[in-house]
Amino acid sequence: MNYNLAFIGFGNVARALARLLERKSGLLESQYGITYSITGIATGSHGFAVNPDGLDVNKALELVESKQSINSLSNSPVSNSMEVIEQSNADVMFENSPVNTQTGQPAIDHIKAALGSGQHAITANKGPVVHGYRELTALAESMGKKFRFESAVLGGAPVFSVMREAFPLAELTSIKGIFNATTNIILSRMEEGESYEEAVKFCQSIGVAERDPTNDVDGWDAAIKVAALVTVLMNTPMSPQQVNPTGIRGITSEMIAKAKTNGQRYKLVCSAERVGENITASVAPELVDSTSPLYGMMNSNTGATFRTDVILDYSITQSERPGMQGGPIETAYGLFADFVSMAKNPK
Repeated sequence: MNYNLAFIGFGNVARALARLLERKSGLLESQYGITYSITGIATGSHGFAVNPDGLDVNKALELVESKQSINSLSNSPVSNSMEVIEQSNADVMFENSPVNTQTGQPAIDHIKAALGSGQHAITANKGPVVHGYRELTALAESMGKKFRFESAVLGGAPVFSVMREAFPLAELTSIKGIFNATTNIILSRMEEGESYEEAVKFCQSIGVAERDPTNDVDGWDAAIKVAALVTVLMNTPMSPQQVNPTGIRGITSEMIAKAKTNGQRYKLVCSAERVGENITASVAPELVDSTSPLYGMMNSNTGATFRTDVILDYSITQSERPGMQGGPIETAYGLFADFVSMAKNPK
């Protein structure tokens, strides 16, 4: 079956997804009978394009990466993301606009529009999962469509799908892990002797930290991921403000050196625990020793341990590839996996 695809947001992750789809197109067709056309693209600063007969995705990649507009690729005038969703004749919309930890917008409105138009919606954006999960899930079900978001936490490592499909009716009692690669790289490099400022600049140089690293270093990226897991897997709405994170700005080189002398390390630990009817969640720096599974997670390695009423401890880790310090391809693969899963089971 052929699927028309719309990309709302065409940053690093979305472009990695476009390239992954191209690379896997032969296998998609031979193994699953899936073909696709990219019929709509909305960018933050390089314009908008639609063509229900299919856009030249390689030309779109070339234009965006040379900081040129993609408007010339369009066969009709479009000037915003909503028009791309409406006019692309898409079957699946990939939502990858910047994360808004406070409201989840405009991603929530993009997903509503796509679902309302009869499109499946797939996102790596944590905002709509935290701030719109129940509403968007209900809308998707009412339209007979899928709302999927595997890449929202731990990139391409399967978390939501594993708990949804492999642990039916298991009751999740606690989560503990490292969810933010940037802070883990910073703390790892400080342990090797770099200053906080030098480690932040390194993360910015390789593209894992923004020019303003506040969301990472102050714990908000980790907090919204905790909130997403609690909201979905513990069926309890939670906002990042309720997590109330503490970041790593207060961790000094002297503190790290002292911890190293004592056989310990600082990690930005994310946790959530159900006690009776209440759930407590936190994101804060903690000292861990070699007995902790978090101790060996260095650089961009991330992961989590889930405890349920039937399986005591189930761990998922995502390790960096040799020569890499994280990257968009892992997140892109989570989007790709959601697409394949949806296409295999569209109802």
